[in-house]
Amino acid sequence: MNEFFVLMKTELMITAIIIFLLFAKIGGRMSNASLSGVTNLLLLATLLAGFLWPARGWLFGDMYYTDPLIVLEKAILIFGVLLIFLFAHRWLRAHQHLHEFYLLTLSALLGMCFMISSGNLLMFYLALELSTIPVAALCNFDLERKTSAEAALKMIMASAFSSGLLLLGISFVYGITGTISLQVMPAALGGSPLETAAFVLLFSGFAFKLSVVPFHLWTADVYEGSPVPVTSFLSVISKGSVAFVFITVLHKVFIPLYDAWYLALFVASVATMVIGNLFALRQQNIKRFLAFSSIAQVGFILLGMGGLESGIPVVVYFVLVYLFSNLGAFAVVSVISSASGREDISDYNGLYKTNPWLTWVMALSLFSLAGIPPTAGFFGKIFLLASGSESGNFTWVAIAALNMVVSLYYYLRIVRAMFMEKNDRPLEKIHAGLHANTALAVCLAGILLTGVIGSVYKIIDSLVY
Repeated sequence: MNEFFVLMKTELMITAIIIFLLFAKIGGRMSNASLSGVTNLLLLATLLAGFLWPARGWLFGDMYYTDPLIVLEKAILIFGVLLIFLFAHRWLRAHQHLHEFYLLTLSALLGMCFMISSGNLLMFYLALELSTIPVAALCNFDLERKTSAEAALKMIMASAFSSGLLLLGISFVYGITGTISLQVMPAALGGSPLETAAFVLLFSGFAFKLSVVPFHLWTADVYEGSPVPVTSFLSVISKGSVAFVFITVLHKVFIPLYDAWYLALFVASVATMVIGNLFALRQQNIKRFLAFSSIAQVGFILLGMGGLESGIPVVVYFVLVYLFSNLGAFAVVSVISSASGREDISDYNGLYKTNPWLTWVMALSLFSLAGIPPTAGFFGKIFLLASGSESGNFTWVAIAALNMVVSLYYYLRIVRAMFMEKNDRPLEKIHAGLHANTALAVCLAGILLTGVIGSVYKIIDSLVY
């Protein structure tokens, strides 16, 4: 029993927060401000408790597994959700369905934690559905907007199709190997054509969740129609959790099919980087712009997954860097959207004259996403390129480097607009508030320090093996 509480403390604490929110909803006596403060404190306690009594072990007949690296991955996701709650504080306080937002978001987070700790494919699929269905409801959280309902519908359709592919792939794998245990499966795989076909189905399911080309068509519309906090959750937390699971499955389960999945990664990565960059060039809505930006970033993540020796620590490190960079940009978008309702890129023209603090956070976030030194994004991209070059495929690395150059144009286009362009309808001075400013400051510190402090990557690398 003690082992149960130690190994599953993160999931148990998130479940406790969900139960607290249910009773708070039934009681109906807490104000939005009080509920928001208590929930943030409980989530912070969950984040800190995850690092206490680190352990490695299995539960439920090898269905659940955890180790120090998995604890860190869960902590990254919880930290990201806490930042979203902070920068969306003003929007949340004014919303009449605050309880429901927290319940859905934390339910999805709970599913992601179980997904990362899955010891077999059945546990993984159930956790994946728990992490997906609440997010579809969150996409429709702006009930008065038709675009929000459209976003939810597209999210459900894409999720249903990808889940079907995953289930078909899982059934093939079980039929071939006779097991769904991720621990036993590698020894039962031999690289037959049928196993390759099963892996392609599994890869397609993961590709939907990660918005890999050509499975990305739902992404921009869902991002644009959803509320900004939900968009940031999809872009960072959801993608990060799937990336953690995908890299583990590739490197520890399907390693006998290395030749097949390396080729799939190469083709998908190149297509994702190129398409993501080309479509980001022509976007006028800031959320659609960040959607295609995130698609391009996934292409670089796939490049890092190609390295067998350093792939896992590099991907985990980049997700951490990406969290600070992308949430920093989304925090600014959220503050501006909740204060003015404006979400077009042209609305950011001349932003520096009225809101220099928001402008600098957005600029440094975009610099980090572009991989400009000395931001953390520069080190993240360098590590991804180094990991991708381990196999000697320098064509892949060269394509990625060229795409980094292309991305400079559209990232710097927004920076130029904020600092140099004139605006006939400039945004007024926006007071973000204590909670949002705290989130902005944390993201800014992460962008500037995560790359410079080399021990961050060393710690992650030490937890892998």
